[in-house]
Amino acid sequence: MLGLLGLMLLAFLCTYLLTRGLSGARPQSAPPGMIWVRGGEFVMGTDSETAWPDERPAHRVRVDGFWIDEHEVTNAEFGAFVKATGYVTTAERAPSAEEILRQSPPGTPAPAPELLVPGSLVFTPPDRPVPLDDYSQWWKWTPGANWKHPNGRGSTLEGKDSYPVVHVSWDDAGAYARWAGKRLPTEAEWERAARGGLEGKPYVWGDQPPSDTAIFANIWQGEFPNRNAARDGFAGVAPVKSFPPNGYGLYDMAGNVWEWCADWYERDLYQSRAGQGVIVNPVGPERSSDPVNPFTPERLQRGGSFLCNDSYCSRYRPSARHGCAPDTGMSHVGFRCVLSGGPA
Repeated sequence: MLGLLGLMLLAFLCTYLLTRGLSGARPQSAPPGMIWVRGGEFVMGTDSETAWPDERPAHRVRVDGFWIDEHEVTNAEFGAFVKATGYVTTAERAPSAEEILRQSPPGTPAPAPELLVPGSLVFTPPDRPVPLDDYSQWWKWTPGANWKHPNGRGSTLEGKDSYPVVHVSWDDAGAYARWAGKRLPTEAEWERAARGGLEGKPYVWGDQPPSDTAIFANIWQGEFPNRNAARDGFAGVAPVKSFPPNGYGLYDMAGNVWEWCADWYERDLYQSRAGQGVIVNPVGPERSSDPVNPFTPERLQRGGSFLCNDSYCSRYRPSARHGCAPDTGMSHVGFRCVLSGGPA
């Protein structure tokens, strides 16, 4: 049996290890291109009445420390992965009618064989104002569109090594992360990183809403979806690090491209967490649940994109959430990776 001194030492050791585990002890050497985010508690989500229902209610979460890429994975970085592995992305493979029908309501007719070719969804602005409840007015299935040809056949990556890679599915992002010895962030890790140490602020940069003169990120300016005034200097995706970083030194945690997270998307997840106290290292639900898309399992995306506009979605806020089929790549979707911390 331990004496009093032994019990005191044991209690100290347990407290020390627990504290280190919760704070995420910082490894001695920094992985290239990554920023350390110290573990701890923060307010996840929001109680704002202007937010989307899946962002509410705000609740306290604690995560361990982790490393995160300072910017979104670029074309050059993804290209190195493809060169080393020969990986073929989802958009470069022909979809099957069976998979499409599996994610469609019963009775959906089979797609025409000529449509079952490699491709992806490309943002194509209409030439006039259109109803905002029909995204087919600006999203076009484009044969030949993929990470190497972001606007379809004939388009290239010339001069775009420092742009974030797009048209990557959740599967593609995960494959890259594993090759790099990293992983995709949990939703909680992503939001802690995005907030940059600012508690309760509506934006990753603070309180001030963006405007034509207050420019903090690559978002849509003008009339969505037909006229982008591009007062921020970019009508589409911007090179990484084109805008100031947040409080942790992380770039493009708002706007530019949506970023895949590891978690399944559940629209009402936060409501189920209400009253549970501090949630520790959440990894998301066991399966997807979205009444809007009941037949399509969805993974989480965070951060918004260059298409975000207050008249349509305003999802460039750190609490904003969005679900998307994991086999879907689009011209405004990318990712960044994280790496768990280790002992100092």
